[in-house]
Amino acid sequence: MIIIDEVGYIPFDQDAANLSFQLIASRSEPGSGMVTSNLSFGRWGETFSADVVAAVVIDRLVHHAEVLTLTGDSYRTRRRRELLAKENRVNRD
Repeated sequence: MIIIDEVGYIPFDQDAANLSFQLIASRSEPGSGMVTSNLSFGRWGETFSADVVAAVVIDRLVHHAEVLTLTGDSYRTRRRRELLAKENRVNRD
């Protein structure tokens, strides 16, 4: 199993995008994998330096895949907001 976390956090240059495609393509049939991203598929062209490369990566990933879309705040964002609210209450009192 291969896990690729936070695709889209840092854009790839063309060489890195091509290597990422090769890795994903080589693992798409013989093994399982998981990819996380905070970007919708429509924005992956920004990460992979070209819409064409993004399209072939997505094609390999979603073939025989289960795509889960999560909505709402992440637990980190929610926790940070709670801490800031608590600090504000303490500072007002």
